[in-house]
Amino acid sequence: MTSAKANSLAAWLRRLKPKGQGANVSVLFMFMGIIITGAFVLIALLAPVLQSWGILQDPTAALQNPVHQPPSPDYLLGTTRQGYDVLSRVLFGARAAWQVVLLATLMSVFIGVPIGMLSGYRGGKLDRVLLFFMDTIYTLPGLLLSVTLAFVVGRGVLNAAIALSIAYIPQYYRVVRNHTVSVKTELFIEAAQAMGAPTWVVLSRYLFLNVVQSIPVLFTLNAADAILVLGGLGFLGLGLPEQTPEWGADIRQALDALPTGIWWTALFPGLALTLMVTGLSLVGEGLNELVNPLLRRENWK
Repeated sequence: MTSAKANSLAAWLRRLKPKGQGANVSVLFMFMGIIITGAFVLIALLAPVLQSWGILQDPTAALQNPVHQPPSPDYLLGTTRQGYDVLSRVLFGARAAWQVVLLATLMSVFIGVPIGMLSGYRGGKLDRVLLFFMDTIYTLPGLLLSVTLAFVVGRGVLNAAIALSIAYIPQYYRVVRNHTVSVKTELFIEAAQAMGAPTWVVLSRYLFLNVVQSIPVLFTLNAADAILVLGGLGFLGLGLPEQTPEWGADIRQALDALPTGIWWTALFPGLALTLMVTGLSLVGEGLNELVNPLLRRENWK
């Protein structure tokens, strides 16, 4: 990187911080997370295109390649016991992970946020019942709850997303409900009520934008956790259908050959899973510091 580009990047980073304060490691880590996450997004989008161009092989075509071929110019990441191309499986695994994780987290947001706003705004018996119900779900281990639901609903992208989303709904509910309780006593809310605004107008026009500041942070952190849980489901055979490129399932199938020195079939799916989780976690932690004034004031010195 030239000195001019380095100075330009440093100046841009300084504009993100309070005036007169130095560089912050958290912001640098956040940009690293954005780069990693963006790379996996591009991989997920371009994998089918690369396959149509003949650059990638079909990730579901078994016994099309030599079995347990080590990494080589012909097979950059080697092949598996079933004859799958590891590179193709890893890249298409990112696509499957994004499909499930985005669907699961979006379902959690669209269910948890409205319920949290309504519960915090109305209060009373409805709030107590919902709070008890959500706290009951929240106390259950997320992986155990997802495994149980996955066993009930079966395999598939939508089924896996449902199994994952149930564990995250109480988190969005609690965050939004607590913010709503503190914001609903503000003067602009009381003014809207005095003017006769219906409940849905107060919630959508006056409350919504004031209680969702932390949702992007929670969304990215939940997405990172959902990738790990999806990998666990795939490892247990409860994730996506057979032959679907999935990192957890590929790691499980690679364990039998690992003691014999076949290391590449387990290393690359595990490395991809770790990098994707790390990228999303770095983005979430950086966003948490940007939207949290107290944390920003404490750390940006």
